[in-house]
Amino acid sequence: MALLDWISDAGGPVVEGRGVILRSPRQSDHEAWAILRQESYAYLQPWEPTWPEDDLTRAAFKRRLSIYQRELEAGNAWPFFIFIDHGRTLVGAVTLSNVRRGVAETGTIGYWIASRFAGQGLATEAVRAIVGFAFKELHLHRVEAACVPHNAASRRVLEKSGFELEGRARAYLKINGDWADHLLFGCVNDGAGRAG
Repeated sequence: MALLDWISDAGGPVVEGRGVILRSPRQSDHEAWAILRQESYAYLQPWEPTWPEDDLTRAAFKRRLSIYQRELEAGNAWPFFIFIDHGRTLVGAVTLSNVRRGVAETGTIGYWIASRFAGQGLATEAVRAIVGFAFKELHLHRVEAACVPHNAASRRVLEKSGFELEGRARAYLKINGDWADHLLFGCVNDGAGRAG
Protein backbone atom coordinates (compact mmCIF):
# COMPACT_ATOMS: atom_id res chain seq x y z
CA MET A 1 0.00 0.00 0.00
CA ALA A 2 1.33 3.42 -0.88
CA LEU A 3 -0.11 6.82 -0.18
CA LEU A 4 0.31 8.73 -3.40
CA ASP A 5 1.76 12.25 -3.29
CA TRP A 6 -1.28 13.90 -4.81
CA ILE A 7 -4.74 14.63 -3.51
CA SER A 8 -7.96 14.06 -5.43
CA ASP A 9 -10.13 17.01 -6.44
CA ALA A 10 -12.60 15.92 -3.79
CA GLY A 11 -10.05 16.79 -1.11
CA GLY A 12 -9.04 13.37 0.13
CA PRO A 13 -6.00 11.15 -0.15
CA VAL A 14 -5.38 8.61 -2.88
CA VAL A 15 -4.27 5.16 -1.71
CA GLU A 16 -2.69 2.56 -3.94
CA GLY A 17 -2.98 -1.17 -3.30
CA ARG A 18 -2.10 -4.25 -5.34
CA GLY A 19 -4.01 -3.69 -8.58
CA VAL A 20 -6.40 -1.11 -7.08
CA ILE A 21 -6.42 2.63 -6.52
CA LEU A 22 -8.63 4.14 -3.85
CA ARG A 23 -9.63 7.78 -4.12
CA SER A 24 -12.35 10.07 -2.82
CA PRO A 25 -15.55 10.11 -4.91
CA ARG A 26 -16.03 13.04 -7.30
CA GLN A 27 -19.15 14.50 -8.91
CA SER A 28 -17.82 13.28 -12.27
CA ASP A 29 -18.06 9.68 -10.96
CA HIS A 30 -21.86 9.78 -10.78
CA GLU A 31 -22.67 8.12 -14.09
CA ALA A 32 -20.22 5.22 -13.69
CA TRP A 33 -21.28 4.75 -10.05
CA ALA A 34 -25.02 4.78 -10.86
CA ILE A 35 -24.57 2.26 -13.69
CA LEU A 36 -22.56 -0.10 -11.46
CA ARG A 37 -25.03 0.15 -8.59
CA GLN A 38 -28.06 -0.36 -10.85
CA GLU A 39 -26.64 -3.39 -12.64
CA SER A 40 -25.53 -4.87 -9.29
CA TYR A 41 -28.81 -4.22 -7.45
CA ALA A 42 -29.87 -7.88 -7.09
CA TYR A 43 -26.32 -8.88 -6.13
CA LEU A 44 -25.88 -6.17 -3.47
CA GLN A 45 -29.35 -5.77 -1.97
CA PRO A 46 -29.29 -8.86 0.30
CA TRP A 47 -26.28 -7.36 2.13
CA GLU A 48 -27.13 -3.65 2.27
CA PRO A 49 -29.65 -1.30 3.84
CA THR A 50 -32.72 -0.64 1.70
CA TRP A 51 -31.87 1.93 -0.97
CA PRO A 52 -33.87 5.19 -0.96
CA GLU A 53 -36.09 5.61 -4.04
CA ASP A 54 -33.89 8.39 -5.41
CA ASP A 55 -30.59 6.72 -4.46
CA LEU A 56 -29.09 6.65 -7.96
CA THR A 57 -30.06 10.18 -8.98
CA ARG A 58 -27.52 12.94 -9.51
CA ALA A 59 -29.12 14.99 -6.69
CA ALA A 60 -28.82 12.12 -4.20
CA PHE A 61 -25.22 11.54 -5.29
CA LYS A 62 -24.45 15.22 -4.72
CA ARG A 63 -25.92 14.97 -1.20
CA ARG A 64 -23.83 11.84 -0.61
CA LEU A 65 -20.66 13.68 -1.67
CA SER A 66 -21.51 16.58 0.65
CA ILE A 67 -21.83 14.18 3.59
CA TYR A 68 -18.57 12.45 2.62
CA GLN A 69 -16.77 15.80 2.51
CA ARG A 70 -18.03 16.85 5.94
CA GLU A 71 -17.03 13.51 7.47
CA LEU A 72 -13.63 13.68 5.81
CA GLU A 73 -13.01 17.23 7.05
CA ALA A 74 -14.01 16.18 10.58
CA GLY A 75 -11.71 13.14 10.43
CA ASN A 76 -14.66 10.83 11.18
CA ALA A 77 -14.69 8.90 7.89
CA TRP A 78 -12.55 8.26 4.84
CA PRO A 79 -14.74 7.28 1.86
CA PHE A 80 -13.04 5.85 -1.22
CA PHE A 81 -14.11 4.57 -4.60
CA ILE A 82 -12.16 1.55 -5.84
CA PHE A 83 -10.62 1.76 -9.30
CA ILE A 84 -8.62 -0.58 -11.52
CA ASP A 85 -6.85 0.04 -14.85
CA HIS A 86 -4.67 2.82 -13.39
CA GLY A 87 -7.70 4.66 -12.02
CA ARG A 88 -9.86 4.46 -15.13
CA THR A 89 -12.44 1.81 -14.18
CA LEU A 90 -14.68 2.12 -11.12
CA VAL A 91 -15.42 -1.27 -9.52
CA GLY A 92 -16.81 -0.51 -6.05
CA ALA A 93 -16.25 1.41 -2.83
CA VAL A 94 -14.67 1.03 0.58
CA THR A 95 -15.12 3.34 3.55
CA LEU A 96 -13.37 3.69 6.87
CA SER A 97 -16.02 5.26 9.10
CA ASN A 98 -16.91 5.78 12.75
CA VAL A 99 -13.31 6.76 13.43
CA ARG A 100 -12.91 7.19 17.16
CA ARG A 101 -9.80 8.71 18.69
CA GLY A 102 -8.54 8.87 22.27
CA VAL A 103 -8.54 5.59 24.14
CA ALA A 104 -10.15 3.73 21.19
CA GLU A 105 -8.10 4.75 18.11
CA THR A 106 -10.39 2.62 15.96
CA GLY A 107 -12.60 2.70 12.90
CA THR A 108 -15.07 0.53 10.99
CA ILE A 109 -14.72 -0.69 7.41
CA GLY A 110 -17.54 -1.26 4.94
CA TYR A 111 -17.20 -2.16 1.25
CA TRP A 112 -18.96 -3.32 -1.89
CA ILE A 113 -17.86 -4.57 -5.30
CA ALA A 114 -20.03 -4.49 -8.42
CA SER A 115 -21.31 -7.90 -9.52
CA ARG A 116 -19.29 -7.99 -12.74
CA PHE A 117 -16.04 -7.51 -10.78
CA ALA A 118 -16.83 -9.93 -7.94
CA GLY A 119 -14.60 -12.93 -7.31
CA GLN A 120 -11.45 -11.28 -8.70
CA GLY A 121 -9.84 -10.41 -5.35
CA LEU A 122 -10.46 -6.68 -5.79
CA ALA A 123 -12.42 -6.28 -2.54
CA THR A 124 -9.64 -8.07 -0.66
CA GLU A 125 -6.98 -5.78 -2.11
CA ALA A 126 -9.08 -2.69 -1.38
CA VAL A 127 -9.67 -3.77 2.22
CA ARG A 128 -5.96 -4.53 2.66
CA ALA A 129 -5.09 -1.09 1.26
CA ILE A 130 -7.52 0.79 3.51
CA VAL A 131 -6.37 -1.15 6.58
CA GLY A 132 -2.79 -0.22 5.72
CA PHE A 133 -3.89 3.40 5.34
CA ALA A 134 -5.71 3.27 8.70
CA PHE A 135 -2.68 1.88 10.49
CA LYS A 136 0.21 3.63 8.74
CA GLU A 137 -1.26 7.02 7.85
CA LEU A 138 -4.01 7.54 10.43
CA HIS A 139 -2.17 5.62 13.18
CA LEU A 140 -5.28 3.75 14.28
CA HIS A 141 -4.79 0.82 16.63
CA ARG A 142 -7.77 -1.26 15.54
CA VAL A 143 -10.10 -1.66 12.57
CA GLU A 144 -13.46 -3.43 12.79
CA ALA A 145 -15.87 -4.88 10.24
CA ALA A 146 -19.08 -6.89 10.24
CA CYS A 147 -20.93 -9.09 7.80
CA VAL A 148 -24.16 -11.04 7.65
CA PRO A 149 -23.38 -14.64 8.70
CA HIS A 150 -24.39 -16.19 5.36
CA ASN A 151 -22.35 -13.70 3.28
CA ALA A 152 -19.50 -16.14 2.66
CA ALA A 153 -17.76 -13.90 0.10
CA SER A 154 -17.55 -10.96 2.51
CA ARG A 155 -16.29 -13.21 5.29
CA ARG A 156 -13.52 -14.51 2.99
CA VAL A 157 -12.50 -10.95 2.14
CA LEU A 158 -12.11 -10.11 5.83
CA GLU A 159 -10.27 -13.31 6.72
CA LYS A 160 -7.86 -12.93 3.77
CA SER A 161 -7.25 -9.33 4.86
CA GLY A 162 -6.05 -10.27 8.35
CA PHE A 163 -9.29 -9.88 10.31
CA GLU A 164 -10.21 -12.32 13.04
CA LEU A 165 -13.72 -13.40 13.97
CA GLU A 166 -14.54 -11.96 17.38
CA GLY A 167 -18.18 -12.74 17.88
CA ARG A 168 -21.75 -12.40 16.75
CA ALA A 169 -24.08 -9.46 17.37
CA ARG A 170 -27.85 -10.04 17.36
CA ALA A 171 -29.95 -7.66 15.25
CA TYR A 172 -26.85 -5.55 14.64
CA LEU A 173 -27.83 -3.61 11.48
CA LYS A 174 -31.00 -3.16 9.45
CA ILE A 175 -30.22 -4.92 6.17
CA ASN A 176 -32.63 -5.05 3.24
CA GLY A 177 -35.45 -3.92 5.53
CA ASP A 178 -34.87 -6.36 8.41
CA TRP A 179 -32.69 -6.35 11.50
CA ALA A 180 -29.92 -8.85 10.85
CA ASP A 181 -27.39 -10.63 13.02
CA HIS A 182 -23.78 -9.93 12.03
CA LEU A 183 -20.45 -11.61 12.56
CA LEU A 184 -17.98 -9.16 14.10
CA PHE A 185 -14.37 -9.05 12.95
CA GLY A 186 -11.37 -7.08 14.15
CA CYS A 187 -7.83 -6.39 13.04
CA VAL A 188 -5.29 -4.90 15.43
CA ASN A 189 -2.19 -2.95 14.46
CA ASP A 190 0.32 -5.09 16.27
CA GLY A 191 3.28 -3.73 14.32
CA ALA A 192 3.74 -6.97 12.37
CA GLY A 193 2.32 -5.51 9.15
CA ARG A 194 -0.35 -8.20 8.85
CA ALA A 195 -2.84 -6.14 6.88
CA GLY A 196 -0.55 -4.13 4.59
